[in-house]
Amino acid sequence: MQILEQQKVPAPDAPAAEGQSRSGQFNLLRWFSLGSFLIIAAVAMGLGYVSTRFVVDESIERDSMLTAQFIQAIGDAEIRHAGITLKRTMGEMLDPREDNAYPDVNPGARAAARIEFLDHVEHLPDTLLAVVYALDRTVVWSTNPQMIGMRVEGDEELDESFEMKEPVSTSYHQIDEERPEQMLLREPKYLFIENYIPMFNADKSKVIAMVEIYKEPADLVERIQRGFKAIWLATLLGGLLIYLGLFWIVRRASVLLQSQQKQLITNETFVALGEMSSAVAHSLRNPLANIRSSAELAQEIASQSAQKNIGDIINQVDRMSRWVRELLVSLRPINDDSETVDLVLAIDDTLSAFDALIRRSNVHVHFTPKSCPPVVSQQVLLTQILNSLFANALEAMPKGGMLTIAIEQPRPGLVRMTLSDTGKGMSKQQQESVFKPFFTTKQGGLGVGLALVKRIMERFEGSVELTSQEQEGTRVCLNFKVATGGEYGAQHTAGRG
Repeated sequence: MQILEQQKVPAPDAPAAEGQSRSGQFNLLRWFSLGSFLIIAAVAMGLGYVSTRFVVDESIERDSMLTAQFIQAIGDAEIRHAGITLKRTMGEMLDPREDNAYPDVNPGARAAARIEFLDHVEHLPDTLLAVVYALDRTVVWSTNPQMIGMRVEGDEELDESFEMKEPVSTSYHQIDEERPEQMLLREPKYLFIENYIPMFNADKSKVIAMVEIYKEPADLVERIQRGFKAIWLATLLGGLLIYLGLFWIVRRASVLLQSQQKQLITNETFVALGEMSSAVAHSLRNPLANIRSSAELAQEIASQSAQKNIGDIINQVDRMSRWVRELLVSLRPINDDSETVDLVLAIDDTLSAFDALIRRSNVHVHFTPKSCPPVVSQQVLLTQILNSLFANALEAMPKGGMLTIAIEQPRPGLVRMTLSDTGKGMSKQQQESVFKPFFTTKQGGLGVGLALVKRIMERFEGSVELTSQEQEGTRVCLNFKVATGGEYGAQHTAGRG
């Protein structure tokens, strides 16, 4: 596991492609986070605004309609109460300048009906100002005496109500300085409403008077404010839930795309190097065999002084042959057929195979075998994994140390094997690249061991984790999938029988 000197062997084409993808990669998650936030925020604010305006408009329109019906009903009631003929309406009684225009109506009854009606209007709840306009737009009565006799011209809403013969309402948040008729008796606190209520003649064909009422409906304002809070809270929570839901989906998709991209780059690397390694292996095997045979023959007849040089030639040829074998093994397609393997038995076999090297390296092994369920793998590939990890660990401790092996089952369906050494460890930068093919920091290493370990573990639904501290050591965790119950019984019997 120790890495003495960094040495990278770049794979053709794939690393370059990987570098390009990193520099020009489209960050899906970042752009989605920004774009979706802006879009959802804009839509939510638009919906919230439309909803609140709808609530205000509908509430004001409803209040205006009820106020108009109430005023007109009071007028009809006062006409009946005063004993005036039903051929006349309260609209015809409101202008005192026309008291003699209706000879069929008693002037006293006319004045009494008008006074009673205006008294009701004056004492309407939440009223800020009440005004009665004659047909010529002259104020004939008002709760603000200063307005009596004023003639209002250019008031579009007043003219519209006279012409359209229907109530007109408008809401304000503050007094409009450009409308001198807004001579309210007190300053409104929040929202106030202006209502124009037409008063008709007997056959409803003509508006002959207009009642204008400014009111500050405290109960309505309170309901509108509660509606605002409910609408904006629902809009905020709804937008947030939509954003978080979409973010979670896109985040998973982004992670999956990144994983697939890395896997694609790795597969392309293995494919390209597989073709290259086949050509290299066929080209080097025979020459290396001939060189080794010739060196062995020369060693038998060489002088004592030449023996060392010939031995170096044989060692170097063996190392090159080992590189070729490792390269071919690492790039060979892995069979997907899984087996149930006894992990403890595999570790025991590997320790036995490395026993001489362990004693020669002055390394102490701490391993207490304990029963655990069999794992999903292949016997040959698991042996290759353990051989690679044990070899790395021993090379990491050339002056001796402690090799610790632990097996645990952190949760059902998972068996974890942890291999720890007390070597020199690795830097953070080395840990980030340690599982990349052909990355190595060992002098004379090929850099396929840990990459092959990762590839094999993932092929059988497992995983590998590596943590390391410089001058303290390295820790490798292998997470295996537990085999099924039926397979466990058969394999357990076969492995221990």
